[in-house]
Order: sequence, then structure tokens, then C-alpha cells
Amino acid sequence: MRILQVSAEIFPLLKTGGLADVAGALPLALLAAGQDVRALLPGFPAIAAGVRDAQIVAEFDAPWGERVGLRLGRIATAGAPDIPVYWIDAPALYERPGNPYEDASRHAYGDNHRRFALLGWAAARLAQGLDPGWQPQLVHAHDWHAALAPAYLAFAPPNGKPKVGSVFTIHNLAYQGLFHPRHFAELGLPPAAFRVHGLEYHGQLSFMKGGLVFADRLTTVSPTYAREIQTSEQGFGLDGLLRHRADVLSGVLNAVEDQVWNPATDILLPERYDVRAMGGKAYCKAALQEALGLAPDADAPLFVVVSRLTEQKGLQLVLQGLDALLAQGGQLAVLGSGDAALEAAFRERATRSPKAVSVTLGYSEPLAHRLFGGGDVTLVPSHYEPCGLTQMYGLKYGSLPLVHRVGGLADTVVDSTLEDLASGEANGFCFDDFSGAAYERAQRRAFALYRRPADWRAVRANAMRRPADWASAAASYLAVYRQALSH
Repeated sequence: MRILQVSAEIFPLLKTGGLADVAGALPLALLAAGQDVRALLPGFPAIAAGVRDAQIVAEFDAPWGERVGLRLGRIATAGAPDIPVYWIDAPALYERPGNPYEDASRHAYGDNHRRFALLGWAAARLAQGLDPGWQPQLVHAHDWHAALAPAYLAFAPPNGKPKVGSVFTIHNLAYQGLFHPRHFAELGLPPAAFRVHGLEYHGQLSFMKGGLVFADRLTTVSPTYAREIQTSEQGFGLDGLLRHRADVLSGVLNAVEDQVWNPATDILLPERYDVRAMGGKAYCKAALQEALGLAPDADAPLFVVVSRLTEQKGLQLVLQGLDALLAQGGQLAVLGSGDAALEAAFRERATRSPKAVSVTLGYSEPLAHRLFGGGDVTLVPSHYEPCGLTQMYGLKYGSLPLVHRVGGLADTVVDSTLEDLASGEANGFCFDDFSGAAYERAQRRAFALYRRPADWRAVRANAMRRPADWASAAASYLAVYRQALSH
């Protein structure tokens, strides 16, 4: 099957969150399954620089008349086939420093409607034969940035060729790509597309709705989240539409790219280890404590946070529970950036307790790997979480996840209750009520288990053995693709 994957970012070239990890791993898994896969990306500087041997294959006009190019190259991957990649050559839209979505003041770029409409437009043009050497049978659009691709396909004039199927994946329903309705005229869609059963959303223009309404099939990144977004609590105003389309909506749980996230082969760790030989993890912890300026204490459970610092991620609970964590002899290491108030609060706690609390603002892929490698507990107390890859990395590296039982966190982490310890299913710690009290009870369970080394080792082994392979996820996506093509 000829499949075009459409996203705004891709690991290892450009990453602001889990979307990039999925966008980089899924094509590799589909290639391994014998499929003919290509990716389509905006020409952000990191992407333009990282795609090898890129050559112009076409030029075309944006709906608002701007002439742009389409280049085809490849992303080289170690130990796997290269990923063929198209990127849109439009310097005026994409060649900007810093975050691909915001300026230096963290304000969304005023022309984001054009920047990401062009991504969907290019996908639809490829589906109509823009590249004479390759035409997809199926377009898979990821998140709101690519969500207009199904809309453009739905309104494309018939060309006598077989219909191109479309799949739209929701990675986070909270980010919907909302714009002023005056921008609709720039998109090249007919007036019929701007209606209640289209892109209109309470008087605004919603890119997300373009994907939800017009795609042949919808997926999201965990089975539990697929159910949650059909409720008023987590539907962000789109739950009615999602219930209406429930028959074409499914949850496909994300997985972990083994070539990137594997403590047995991870070159970013100071020492490798696996579930049968765990000595390297103790070395990783000691090296991490030294590097971060934490007290060199092998007996202090090290809690780690690798996250955007936002309210959604539940990090206010970590701050509320920090005194109790330190009083019980724990340490905390944080890596992330985001909300200025949260950044300041964590920074202040690190200044107050430098031997017990470390805070690194920003994002560092090497440090993220070292945190999972050296950490004992990975904190993911998100208010809501579509899937979450952080807890999966924690599981893989034996840094037991402590999570709020929602979305993909509920699908991957089994609480260390007595019955789940006895059955051998326990692999972390969960709490149900989103409250400081419930979080701190889970935190106390983590300390209690840590003080029972044999039980801790058993749960850690359960965590590290949990299957999280992309081959299974790719097989599920292929089933969805076949359904889209039979639509």
C-alpha cells in the first residue's frame, strides 16, 4: 500500500513532543511491514537541513497564490531503511528561528493558518498526482496541523482515478488549530466546507474539525482516550461530533521505538543494562546524581519528570507533594519548559534544596535518556493524557511510572496493589482522583515498595518486560487503512 504520512514534526529532525516520536517511528514500522511509505513535512529549518539528497520534484501554487516547491529526499536511520520524505520548500512561511509554532515571545505566528493549511493542501495535491513518480493510495494526517488534508481530499474534483483514502489521528484534542473565520477565504475550500458539519466551530475556523468531519477513518493514540474524548469532560466541545462518528473512531496505542529507547543499546547512557543484568542502572543513577549536583545517595529514590511544564501535565501536584517527597528521603530531577509560573516554582525549589532537587529548563534528548536510565520513578500525573510516551520510556528503562489513571496512562500502567503484585501484573503506581491527597498516597506507595527491594525488583522487571513494539501498532493502523480504502 502506498501511504503518505503527514505531520508537522518528526524525530530525530524536529521534536517538540510525542507527535514527533510517533511520526518518526510509524513509517519505519510500516516499511518493516512491507508497505510503500513516504512522509510529508513543512520545510522548517531543522527538517530542510536534516533531509538528505533533497531534490525539487514539483512546484505548485498555494490556495492564496504563493508559488512553493516540493522536495523529495530521505531521512537516514541506523539499522533500518531510510524514510523517503517530501518537504515543502516555502522559506517565507517556514524559515523562522525557534519553535515551529510560536515566536520568541511564545505568541502563535499570525499566519499559522497559511503555514499549516499548506501542509494539508500539499498532501491533497500529492494524492492527485503532483509527483508523477509516486501517488499515495492513503493519506494519514496527524493532529490539527495536518487536519485540512482530509477536507481538501473530500472536496477535490473527480479525476477518474481510484479514490484516495484518508485517516486522521488525534494526538491531543485540546490543541485544535482555531482561527478567525476571515481566514477561510484563503484556504481554497468551497463555501460548503464552512458550516456546522464542516470547519465552522462556534463562529471560528477549526482545522481539527476538518479532520474529524472529512476523514474516512479517525484514530487516537489509546483506547481509553478514544472513549474519554466522547465525553463532555474531555471532549473540548467536540464530543458530540466524536460520538456521531464513533463507528469510524478507534484507539491505537502508541509504542516505543526500540532502536531509540532501549537501555541495552542506548549510547546516550553512561552504562547500558537490561532486565537480566541491572548493574548498569545503579551506575547510571550515580552518574546522574553527580552530573546534576544531587547528593550521591544510592538509597535515595530518585523521582524524575521529563515533560512540558503545563497545567495539563499535572505538575502542580508534584510541587504540592515535594515537601513530603523530600521528607521521606527522595530526590527530584526535572527536565522541561513551558508555563513561566511553573518554571519559576520548580527553579525556586531547586535553589532551596540543591542537593535534593535539580531543574533543567528546556529540552535535551541526551538528558532525557539519562533521566530515565538513572531514575527510579517517572512522574506523569497528567490531568488528562491521550497516550503518553513518557511513562512507556519509564517502563522500558525500569523507572517505574507514577501516573494519574487516565487515557493511555490507564492503558499502560498497572498499580502496585497487593493483588497485582501477587499476579505479577504490577508495573508502577496509579491514582484515580486528580488531587494532591491522591497523588501523595501514590507517592507513599512508591516509597513503601522501594523499601522492599525484592518486591521493587520484581515490579521493575514486570515494567521492563511489558511489550511496547511498533510492529503491533503498525498492524492495527494497516487494518484502519484498509477500512478507509473500503469506505
